[in-house]
Amino acid sequence: MMRLYKVYHRLSPYSSSCCCLLHPFSLGNARFPSSNLRSFRHLRTHSTNLFKPAMSASRFNRLVPVNSALAEDGSAAGNGSANASLTFAEDDDESVIGVKYRVPPPEIRDIVDAPPLPALSFSPLRDKILFMKRRSLPPLAELARPEEKLAGLRIDGKCNTRSRMSFYTGIGIHSLMPDGSLGPETEVRGLPDGAKINFVTWSNDGKHLAFSVRFEEEESSSSKLRVWVADVETGMARPLFQSPDIYLNAVFDNYVWVDNSTLLVCTIPLSRGDPPKKPLVPSGPKIQSNEQKTIVQVRTFQDLLKDEYDEDLFDYYATSQLVLASLDGKVKEVGSPAIYTSLDPSPDEKYILISSIHRPYSFIVPCGRFPKKVDLWTADGNFVRELCDLPLAEDIPIASNSVRNGMRSLNWRADKPSTLYWAETQDGGDAKVEVSPRDIVYTQPAEPQEGEEPEILHKLDLRYGGISWCDDSLALMYESWYKTRRTRTWVISPGSKDVSPRILFDRSSEDVYSDPGSPMLRRTSTGNYVIAKLRKENDDATYLLLNGNGATPEGDTPFLDLFDINTGSKERIWESDKEKYYESVVALLSDRKEGDIHINDLKILTSKESKTENTQYYIQSWPDKKLCQITDFPHPYPQLASLQKEMIRYERKDGVQLTATLYLPPGYDPSKDGPLPCLVWSYPGEFKSKDAAGQVRGSPNEFAGIGPTSALLWLARRFAILSGPTIPIIGEGDEEANDRYVEQLVASAEAAVEEVIRRGVAHPNKIAVGGHSYGAFMTANLLAHAPHLFCCGIARSGAYNRTLTPFGFQNEDRTLWEATNTYVEMSPFMSANRIKKPILLIHGEEDNNPGTLTMQSDRFFNALKGHGALCRLVILPFESHGYSARESIMHVLWETDRWLQKHCVSNTSEVSADIGKSKDGEGKEVTDIENKGVAASGGGGAELADDIESGQFHSKPRSLM
Repeated sequence: MMRLYKVYHRLSPYSSSCCCLLHPFSLGNARFPSSNLRSFRHLRTHSTNLFKPAMSASRFNRLVPVNSALAEDGSAAGNGSANASLTFAEDDDESVIGVKYRVPPPEIRDIVDAPPLPALSFSPLRDKILFMKRRSLPPLAELARPEEKLAGLRIDGKCNTRSRMSFYTGIGIHSLMPDGSLGPETEVRGLPDGAKINFVTWSNDGKHLAFSVRFEEEESSSSKLRVWVADVETGMARPLFQSPDIYLNAVFDNYVWVDNSTLLVCTIPLSRGDPPKKPLVPSGPKIQSNEQKTIVQVRTFQDLLKDEYDEDLFDYYATSQLVLASLDGKVKEVGSPAIYTSLDPSPDEKYILISSIHRPYSFIVPCGRFPKKVDLWTADGNFVRELCDLPLAEDIPIASNSVRNGMRSLNWRADKPSTLYWAETQDGGDAKVEVSPRDIVYTQPAEPQEGEEPEILHKLDLRYGGISWCDDSLALMYESWYKTRRTRTWVISPGSKDVSPRILFDRSSEDVYSDPGSPMLRRTSTGNYVIAKLRKENDDATYLLLNGNGATPEGDTPFLDLFDINTGSKERIWESDKEKYYESVVALLSDRKEGDIHINDLKILTSKESKTENTQYYIQSWPDKKLCQITDFPHPYPQLASLQKEMIRYERKDGVQLTATLYLPPGYDPSKDGPLPCLVWSYPGEFKSKDAAGQVRGSPNEFAGIGPTSALLWLARRFAILSGPTIPIIGEGDEEANDRYVEQLVASAEAAVEEVIRRGVAHPNKIAVGGHSYGAFMTANLLAHAPHLFCCGIARSGAYNRTLTPFGFQNEDRTLWEATNTYVEMSPFMSANRIKKPILLIHGEEDNNPGTLTMQSDRFFNALKGHGALCRLVILPFESHGYSARESIMHVLWETDRWLQKHCVSNTSEVSADIGKSKDGEGKEVTDIENKGVAASGGGGAELADDIESGQFHSKPRSLM
């Protein structure tokens, strides 16, 4: 059997090489409207596009090594015993200040330097699989390339695309044989040496691939992207355009298949000259005005436009000329140059939705809020009509569920040839306005008859969240409200006005035990995804397939239910093994034919893994449920193949049930080896109820994924790792969760520490705490308010002073002036004088995440140093919120290991000696803080979707649009 390779990682939209891959797989458990899913045909390898629709959670996100490692070797001091003490010279701190990049000990480095692995993608007909070959961790030199920071984007001017793009080095094509095995590889050939491949996408018939190619030559324009196409059967590739002067503009959406032989491409205008030059003397001062007294509250967005020169530069790089290009070589320019942000053909391939942005721009919000125009064109490039032209949206309220006013979520119905639908808010986009209905969903043909008004599809009292289409008799519409965590699913009959919508599910989004699952979608011949209907022999009922995580107090047990949409009855036709393995349904494969699927023709792609066995993939076919293994991945880190993993439960002092995953090194026996140094790595989450906070999320049988900066790397250094202990911040009823943030944070940490000590696996004086982003904020707070628990801390890319984010952060939507005490009490910067335990701060010098700008760590370090704290600040040149260069990652691991060896493994002081001092002084400190005045400095903002870093809390972020 052909061996496939796999690694695990956590995807973050702030990683400089974020990818969304294997979209056909991810659609199997989609929660989003099928028309949105159409745009996932591109297998992207660039940083997040503000205009790209949200993607449903998929286990296949873990298939792609965003940062797989180089084989380059290095040396570092240290040994593999967690119980061994390191000897440091008296001038050790001075000797490691200003040194060059370092690498961690071999035990860690060897795991990170595992060979890079390919990304995978099924063909539309499910008969072939692409193996997209990847390089290793990028060198720092690539991050150091010049980039323009414009309108919330970072642009590589030399390539005319987003900066810091990852890429593929080659593509292999394998046929999926009837017995489930893979045929021999057909390599895509004809590419120039050193080709860097991006944006791989299938034609709808699966016969061709389109992708971009670039390669570097000094003093050459060849680094710009060109569009190539390849024949899937032969693997032969060639440029799409015969002219060598036509380049791809990949700042926004770059190309799309209009039909099986034609692409619509965003190109760099041939008439474009050199970039505008910055004037030596400005034409005048920089002025912002609010003489109309408009209320405008925005978070601390980064990389914004600063002046007229930036506006001109943004126009220069973002403006595209649309070109229709056929595989037979025909080329036709369509429309005028503009900043086109998305291209979306109708299912019948007769029309194209064209979105663009235009002036006036803004200096306080990113381009996602610039004036937005949506036009309807014919597939051959003729203008039909303007659908909307939304004004600049600087004033979207900061409250959760606030949205842009006007038409939004404008898409094609996936089950119709060319029918549009969209939502319009009735509250002006302000979630604090009480109104019924809150949203109205409309539908209309692409070219309505004269005088034909849009038809109201449904009115909603919560915020519209999308539609899954099936046919004229069935569609599912979603709405939700973050403040109450309420989510509802409606059954509607789009083609029957006399059939009233009805509620199918009405539940709390944070109650995972009651989650019924999501309908599985099938792919249509036009590349869209609709709800799959199933039928049984001699049965007229309408069945859907509900694919769910199956959360239980014992852990997740994924399932597949045959669900009668009319009666609500369920039949479980598949369920994960509960004893040893964790299995899940990844995708529906029996969707090659149109219409309902007979239950005996059902075919699904499943995954299977255990604590010690990495994930493999299978095809399972009905009626006999025959299982065929299609992958044979080797273990990604055999040195940790026998690590020990356990999902543990314990209780907070206020009765809240908590969970965590405890990892122990291979071969460790607490009765023989005694307690270990322990690293607690977590991330807080917000809940509306104690019951929801206490629910178990995840499975004890899941394979342990280890990314390049994962805390689990220290299993190789003989640490116990308490990963993701529940740190719930609960606000029941009208109570705001953050008003008791510190109290609940400390209580949760105390419960976790007490549990690992009780189990005898953690030495009470050798427990460290760490986290990234909002987890770094947590870490600093715990060292300030619970020094009796931890010997040291590691805080990466955090924010520490909430007065610098005065218009909200995370899910806090009160302003600094509305909740002054909360902002101050939550800020570890205000308690810098209380932090006496060693703390390591790490931050990317170019952090573009709202709320965690690099100066947060700079100022926090100075505050700590000003009070004599034992602290260290590491600023990583060219790195953003997440770290991607090999030099940076290896140095972060070296710094972390050095800190843990020196202040955790070698710690001989009694951590608990601070208990009385901490608890006695805590109440007075808080009281003093409450009486202090607060001076805000800087614009408002919040961390953007920080929950990505935790992997266990998925609170809905407020809208950016």
